[in-house]
Amino acid sequence: MTLDAVLARIDTDLPASLDRLMQLLRIPSISTDPAFKADCATAADWLVEDLKSLGFDASARTTPGHPMVVGHGGTGDKHLLFYGHYDVQPVDPLNLWDRDPFDPEIQDTPKGRVIRARGAADDKGQLMTFLEACRAWKAVYGSLPGKLTIFLEGEEESGSPSLIPFMQANAAELRADIALICDTGLFDDKTPAITTMLRGLVGEEMTIHAANKDLHSGSYGGAAANPIRVLAKILGNMTDARGHITIPHFYDGVTELPDAIRAQWQSLSFDHAQFLGDVGLSIPQGEQDRTPLEMLWSRPTAEINGIWGGYTGDGFKTVLPAQAHAKVSFRLVGDQDPAAISANFRTWVEAQLPGDCSVEWKAHGNSPAGVMSIDNPAFEVARQALTDEWQVPAAYIGCGGSIPIAGYFKTYLGMDAMLIGFGRDDDQIHSPNEKYDLECFHKGIRSWARVLAKLS
Repeated sequence: MTLDAVLARIDTDLPASLDRLMQLLRIPSISTDPAFKADCATAADWLVEDLKSLGFDASARTTPGHPMVVGHGGTGDKHLLFYGHYDVQPVDPLNLWDRDPFDPEIQDTPKGRVIRARGAADDKGQLMTFLEACRAWKAVYGSLPGKLTIFLEGEEESGSPSLIPFMQANAAELRADIALICDTGLFDDKTPAITTMLRGLVGEEMTIHAANKDLHSGSYGGAAANPIRVLAKILGNMTDARGHITIPHFYDGVTELPDAIRAQWQSLSFDHAQFLGDVGLSIPQGEQDRTPLEMLWSRPTAEINGIWGGYTGDGFKTVLPAQAHAKVSFRLVGDQDPAAISANFRTWVEAQLPGDCSVEWKAHGNSPAGVMSIDNPAFEVARQALTDEWQVPAAYIGCGGSIPIAGYFKTYLGMDAMLIGFGRDDDQIHSPNEKYDLECFHKGIRSWARVLAKLS
């Protein structure tokens, strides 16, 4: 068997591949809105039929939410699982879209041709790169490239409430040698990447209570506790002058970068001035003894995402509020324990409360960081396959965001996960006018063909 024949088939079949993607993009599978429940089921059914056409034994599995799509096919010594999600984000505000978000179109732009639609990059276009690679392989050789399991979720954009129970209940069926996830991006426009570090996330909402009602600041100011002032002081204490986070035991489980990864990141020549300049900033914050890439990919954070209280309307009202509120999130790395971070933060806040004040808590979920071991030979094999396609050395990179599924594969199925994606920074995922570059879709298919050839 030669890979050249598969790659040639991918090139020839690209118009048909785009037609299939367009069909899937026309289905408004918005998972978080109950009004689109039937559409999510339609998208699942469409994928089941597409997988069956490739020779997979596929079905849509019922969950308390939207269906899971599972397919099995092929033979071989190495068993690979591919994960993607078919649900998409809501399209609001609709008036900021230049066209119907579920009427996909190929458009010419100054940077090249793009596929414009909700879900084009996140994640329908990405998941279809893998299926189209399998299709080309099947067309050329009459069989799939190895033993494959396809696992497609319909609730990723709404918190994945059914995912863990489904994985636990079907662990024996889903377990494979390694999981492949296509929900990430390139390092830059031309450099392919394998994401090996994902930050975890803890979300906390706090309300500080003082008096039993709002007070006139002329009558009570100076004598009564002001919960906004208390809140501001506590949150201001979260970091010191060096940018280090002061919550006790916060850095437990934070590991240092391996030398090989540090050297590779330095070779990427990340331009932090442009990165910040694009959003009107210029000075890196955070831990001052770390490089900007380290801050973004391999260091934990403590951020205030919202703060409010008292009178915020037009004009002015001299009031001491009875309550003050804040939302705080922590991005986690390494082996940091989300439950311990939450508990330590709450204890730290409560220890700083003055008399007459109390705090009420509301948790907003948590997930651990994901750290993939590149000691697994599959990683270097895949990196070489990406390098061969893009003609630029592929990089091992981190991701500042959180993709919990990678950690779930390790926790619940005992599998390493490899995150390979072909999105670009300007794809506008979750925003109006989402797009996926045609080059990324095409080369993504070719990349997966090369990865599958080497792994299987």
